[in-house]
Amino acid sequence: MNAPAHPIEQLYAALPDLDWVTDEGRIARLSQDFSWFSPVLKRQLEAKRAEAVARPRNEDEIRGLVSACAKLRIPITIRGTGTGNYGQAVPLQGGVVLDMSGYNAFLWARGGAGRAQAGMRLSEFEKKAREACGMELRCMPSTWRSATLGGLFGGGFGGVGSINYGPLAARGNVLGLRAITFEEEPKFVELRGPEALALHHMWGTNGLVLELELGLAPGVDWQENIVTFASFDDGLEFANAIALAPGIIKREVGFFAAPVPDYLKPLCEFMPAGCHALILAIAPASEQAMLELAALWNGTVTYRKTAQEVAASNRTLLEYTWNHTTLVALKTDKNITYLQSAFTPGEHLEQVRRMEKLLGGEVLLHAEFIRNLDGHVMCTALQLVKFTTEARLQEIMQIFRDNGVRINDPHVFIVEDGKAGGSLPQAVLDAKKRFDPLGLLNPGKVRAWLDAGSKEVAP
Repeated sequence: MNAPAHPIEQLYAALPDLDWVTDEGRIARLSQDFSWFSPVLKRQLEAKRAEAVARPRNEDEIRGLVSACAKLRIPITIRGTGTGNYGQAVPLQGGVVLDMSGYNAFLWARGGAGRAQAGMRLSEFEKKAREACGMELRCMPSTWRSATLGGLFGGGFGGVGSINYGPLAARGNVLGLRAITFEEEPKFVELRGPEALALHHMWGTNGLVLELELGLAPGVDWQENIVTFASFDDGLEFANAIALAPGIIKREVGFFAAPVPDYLKPLCEFMPAGCHALILAIAPASEQAMLELAALWNGTVTYRKTAQEVAASNRTLLEYTWNHTTLVALKTDKNITYLQSAFTPGEHLEQVRRMEKLLGGEVLLHAEFIRNLDGHVMCTALQLVKFTTEARLQEIMQIFRDNGVRINDPHVFIVEDGKAGGSLPQAVLDAKKRFDPLGLLNPGKVRAWLDAGSKEVAP
């Protein structure tokens, strides 16, 4: 008598026409994301592997896969292009990685909004939106060339453009989505506004999102600049002045305190050794106002490219901002890691200076100026850290907390541990019960679900 087939073999047999990745090397690669930015997550997650990778091309194929996995109790981990940093796309319990990159149609853009399937790359989405109605993304990560719309929603915060529109979770940025429930008879559900945000930044643990509808911004031909400073305080004050100036149209205000510019080797021609530097994306009409502020704060403009020049070179300063800074720095020093912190609006400059005095030399300041959920200008930081031990990393994060600076820990794979407060709103937990009643979506990463008695087991 033949032994029962393994669940994955049963899955293959049930869905023979699905695009399956069967090469073990590719399965291993598609089971990882950029969690190696963290030496802690690298140690914990580098051996984790899916048993199969599926690449559905349409809604029917996704529905068939979800139904079959629900019946066989096979977990699914959703993946865009794997540019996240928290292990969100790493399967803890094997099962299937659902690669959404083939589900990538642009649907429409009009009336200040746009909609596309979740697997569409942000660069393509913005290109299509500009062609359709002259609009662009309100905020996007530095990985915008390769990151997907669903990846931004499931694991992203905001990024370039958040100086104007805040993080993605700010009211009015996410307008709606279409999702599918993970059960034997899956249902398609449309969520609007706050209901949609219950699935945001949950790493695909509480809903499989198929389409997203976002608010858009008027398209601008962004000019890029580097402004350098001999003084830390001058550079910080200039960054804050640019961020606060209501008449200066900007998309990016990133401050890199010494010695961070020394790690950005491809830009060394424009960032003298030991300098403090700003990377800016501004509207051409705002250049004169920016130059006036630079003169006021003793800054020197060392780099200037028009949008046309940026497009012709296919190189953008935006890919040195946000967490691309960490990526570039790691090419110079493999012992670098990073933190994610948020300073208090109105107190942010004083807090930045205090932390520089306390930890400068070990924690290297890279601050991004944004508006928060309430519209107040502040800075969030992706500091570079000279890593020594995991214990010291925890000490550093506690020093920040003790000084009133919020830390979103990027060295954990439990959702609650990476979010301020350590717990999830009831609306989020209700959404997980609704969209993942079997606990099979990216299991092992939601503590509340584990504590509620599910069969998930953390590694």
